Amino acid sequence: MKNIDPKSIWLFFSRYVQYWLIFIALILFINYTSSNYLRTHEGSLRTTLIWVIAIPIILIINYFWSKLCYRFYKYQLTDLDFRKEQGVISKIHVSIPYDRIQNVDIRRGLLTRILGLSDLHIQTAGSSTANALGDAEGKLPGLSKETAENLRDELIKRAQKARSI
Repeated sequence: MKNIDPKSIWLFFSRYVQYWLIFIALILFINYTSSNYLRTHEGSLRTTLIWVIAIPIILIINYFWSKLCYRFYKYQLTDLDFRKEQGVISKIHVSIPYDRIQNVDIRRGLLTRILGLSDLHIQTAGSSTANALGDAEGKLPGLSKETAENLRDELIKRAQKARSI
């Protein structure tokens, strides 16, 4: 099986940092509104010290978690289907027969364009697994632009061939 592009580590990293920023903002808001703790000099100093220590630790953990996500995100084109597997703790294995492939999209958001990457979305017939974010059943994040275009063309070719048989 093939790995996605190594620069995709930064895509995973940015996603997890966004989650942490929301969590931290919520905690700070709750602390600030529920007590006078942050309004005192001692509380303010203690809180600042905690965040000065916690934020680098969170960033380091996020970076290593992102590396693990990259390492365990793989895909493969077989004779019969497209396969991908992902997950560090909980593994997800997806197998999409070529005759079910309806459309293959390439998406490039701001960060993916900055990194020179693309996301490949494989949409299938009768797919009910697309989530609220619009992710396709066969989403591959963090592919190089060239790899994404070649993979899209190959998947479309194999899908047309499978449907014509």
